[in-house]
Amino acid sequence: MATDVQPQQVVLKPEDLPALNIPGKAKAAILLVFLGPETSRVILQSLSDQEIETLTIEIAKQRKISTEEKLSVLFEFEQMMMARKFYAEGGLEYAKLLLEKTVGPGKALEILARMGTSLQLQPFEAARTADPSQLATLIQNEHPQLVAMIMAYLQPEKAAVVLQSMDHDSQLEIAKRLALMDRTSPDITREVENYLEEKLSSIIGQDLTNVGGIEPLVNILNSVDRATEKTIIETMEVQEPILADEIKKKMFVFEDVVLIDDRGLQRLFKEIDQKDLSLALKGVTDEVKEKFYKNMSKRAAEMLKEDMAYMGPVRMRDVDQAQQRIVKLVKKLESKGEIIVSRPGEEEMIG
Repeated sequence: MATDVQPQQVVLKPEDLPALNIPGKAKAAILLVFLGPETSRVILQSLSDQEIETLTIEIAKQRKISTEEKLSVLFEFEQMMMARKFYAEGGLEYAKLLLEKTVGPGKALEILARMGTSLQLQPFEAARTADPSQLATLIQNEHPQLVAMIMAYLQPEKAAVVLQSMDHDSQLEIAKRLALMDRTSPDITREVENYLEEKLSSIIGQDLTNVGGIEPLVNILNSVDRATEKTIIETMEVQEPILADEIKKKMFVFEDVVLIDDRGLQRLFKEIDQKDLSLALKGVTDEVKEKFYKNMSKRAAEMLKEDMAYMGPVRMRDVDQAQQRIVKLVKKLESKGEIIVSRPGEEEMIG
């Protein structure tokens, strides 16, 4: 008598695998091999030339990867990502608690130990994980110096939400104080954190920490809406012209497309949505328009002009949003080295 016997599915757990002493570089190489060329390419793009060279050599060495090695690396990677997720959601103690419930106390400590200094908490960790709108409401009436200090520790996109929620005068004051901020002592950080202890975690640094300055302000201004950015820069040009000049040198606004070389602009055309370009060129100077026209075929330039004429009056907000989308493309291509922006004061490039 025949019977149908279903094969039992075997589910492997990390503890079922033999203990393997795989070097860190080899683990990275095995993971990249498993992820495949497309995903690995994205990862490698974020690494330095030296790191890419090291990993490429290591990948070449991996002639034969055993099932045990592959599973060991994947299990470890999964655990590390789980730990980072828990940490991002609620901090180190929260990550430790959830890992203990998931993999047990001993394994939890082992995972956190492997992550090392990458899990060192920053001041205002609670603010970094809080809803930015709620945070903005909490501190909107605080002194600009206090707000600037908190914003210096926030992710640029969250700090942008906070800055946009302030009135124009406060925006300028906060921006100036953030740009001029250099070092903050642990005592002051502790005092501010204690004041906001109901909303912010009291994480105290041991050393003087570099916060604020031009770079974080530029990152924030690049994330706020165009109207907020213009108001702050234009007012700062009057009140703090030297500081405004330093900030503008590091910023890229749509009108700065004239600083892109012709080959770079032609590369940019491949990424730009035609509707965005038509919108973005409404209301800009003839110099900016001509920069685009001269890098297009005669027919393409005529079609662009026709699109702009056919569009008629448009809302300034739509123009700003289209320009911001193009600016993001410029920054993305510049970061990849695919285009060059010749900013004033920088050394010229030699081909």
